[in-house]
Amino acid sequence: MAIVKMKKLRLMAVRSARDELLRELLRHGCVEVSEPAELQDEAFASLLRREDGGLMAARSRQQALQQALDILNRYAPAKSSLLSPKPEVAGEKLLDEESFRQALQTAESLRESSDRIRRIGAEESRLRAGIESLRPWTALDLPLECTETRSSAVTLGAMPLRTEPAKAEEVLAAAAEEAELFPVSTDKSQRYLLLLSSKEQTNAALDALRTVGFAPVGFAGMNGTAQENIDRNEAELKTLAEEKIACEQAIVDLAGEREALKLALDAAQTRINLAETREKLCDTESVMLLQGWMPAERENELQEVFERLGCAWETEDPPEDEYSEVPVSLKNNKFTNALNMVTNMYSLPAYGTVDPNPLMAPFFILFFGLMMADMGYGLIMIAAAIVAMVKMKPEGGSRAFCQLLLYGGIATFAMGALTGGFFSDIPYQIVHLLHPESTWEGLPYLFSPEKQSTLVLYGSMVLGLLHLNTGMAVSFVQKWKAGNKGDAIFEEGSLWVILLGGILFALDLLLHNQVLHYIALAVLILGAAALLFGAGRHAKGFGKVTAAFGCIYNTATGWFGDVLSYSRIMALMLAGGVVGKVFNTVAVMPAQNSGINVVTVLAFLIIFLLGHAMNFALNLLGCYVHDLRLQCLEFFGKFYTDGGKPFRPLSYSGNYVKAK
Repeated sequence: MAIVKMKKLRLMAVRSARDELLRELLRHGCVEVSEPAELQDEAFASLLRREDGGLMAARSRQQALQQALDILNRYAPAKSSLLSPKPEVAGEKLLDEESFRQALQTAESLRESSDRIRRIGAEESRLRAGIESLRPWTALDLPLECTETRSSAVTLGAMPLRTEPAKAEEVLAAAAEEAELFPVSTDKSQRYLLLLSSKEQTNAALDALRTVGFAPVGFAGMNGTAQENIDRNEAELKTLAEEKIACEQAIVDLAGEREALKLALDAAQTRINLAETREKLCDTESVMLLQGWMPAERENELQEVFERLGCAWETEDPPEDEYSEVPVSLKNNKFTNALNMVTNMYSLPAYGTVDPNPLMAPFFILFFGLMMADMGYGLIMIAAAIVAMVKMKPEGGSRAFCQLLLYGGIATFAMGALTGGFFSDIPYQIVHLLHPESTWEGLPYLFSPEKQSTLVLYGSMVLGLLHLNTGMAVSFVQKWKAGNKGDAIFEEGSLWVILLGGILFALDLLLHNQVLHYIALAVLILGAAALLFGAGRHAKGFGKVTAAFGCIYNTATGWFGDVLSYSRIMALMLAGGVVGKVFNTVAVMPAQNSGINVVTVLAFLIIFLLGHAMNFALNLLGCYVHDLRLQCLEFFGKFYTDGGKPFRPLSYSGNYVKAK
């Protein structure tokens, strides 16, 4: 409908009323707090101070709650309906400190259980690794702490399986006569050995054995035999497993707190909003200063709040040189609200310009319907949108998407009725499958993209001209209101004169009237002269010539490319219908060749459903993208000024509940 008129708000209040004031602004949700302009004045800024709003602490609490919810979802996943709406709660519930504190305690319990499970996992890994390292030595009936006697040294070690024992013994005998190797066990890659040697010859024995790959193995801190240590580790693993089960059960037992955690997460986000706003405020020992933006239509609503809290306040309309700082909010009805998601994907309009949604909505929906043009696809879109809106009760961008899907489905159904498309030509295919001799030609149509593709192409370009000229009309009005009447006349006005001349020439080709021919020629010359004069009227000297030639080139190529771009409407309409017909033809082929039976019916259903599911998905995406391109490039290029900052008032927010 329009860009909401904003007012700059300046407010002073006693410092003790700060928190209550912020809560009132939160409830009303219509004031965006900004940095006070007075801070630019050094003398004034020296009198003000800023306090820590607790933003870091608020974010830390939100992170703790999110981690707790993730833990709960991991160990006790909840079954939820895909289309279930957000539960509604009173806004005050998000500010309830007692329930928030309890949720934080629950989050701490969940985190402690999760941390203990993680530590148990690390301990289990250590114990299992120890068991695996001990298994080769279970046959050794020797305490692992026994590494020497009075005169001998005991060394455990491993040697590659490829090394022959005889070779190792030969090397050992040459280096240390009073040393001997005893085999303990063997696995796929290594031999495990016990080296018994005199203490004096231990180093020489080890040095010699290293040449054949022998590596000592140590078990520091272990007492008893290998088997005894394995038994102890397995007993400890059993105890840890029981503790882990208990911790997991403790998490599962808190599954009933899931909704409380979700509510607390949204409450945490609301507290973050408050903290961010609090940090934008300035104050003295006794007074606080607030500056921000508010919709002009909500001023009376807030007046009672400000007066009740004893605030000194004023509002003013922003001057034009501050328009770039003014946040933008779009006021839409149910029809134009659907296009909000398109505008937001591109960029919001700058404050003080035109809201494109009311102008874009009919064209976007019409073009989408023309590109899809199938009654079956339209019914699917309508049903999906209605079910989603009834079940989910979406808001914001989700609601805009559902509305756009609904309106696009209605347009798709209507255009499908005009072109005779119902899942392409499936009625025709079924009738001729059941009665091959039937002379029925299919559903009636007003025009066919296959049989009358040239007509559809011309129609698409005519719609494109109407679309582009609508954008030009908006640009003309904007320039005229801004006092740039010369630009409006020589830029948009001259092009309309040329367009009128082209229309008259087209009529002349049909009527062959000599008077009409000269009138058309005169109108074209007048329009071209006005266009060239307008292009060079601000230039000097030879610049007028270059400006004229540049204007001719840019106008001719630009308009030709823009109008030709609308041929995508015909192309997508034709492509979707033809691909659908191909799937329909393939689907009925088994029944045509082998007759109607269970197998051919199943084959028909599989091919039909899969084929049209793919065609529908591709068309849904393709039509949306190409329609978006026509709006953002061709249409917006004529008048749109982007760069608006979204209006973000202090308000309740979150992902899990809807605050009333």
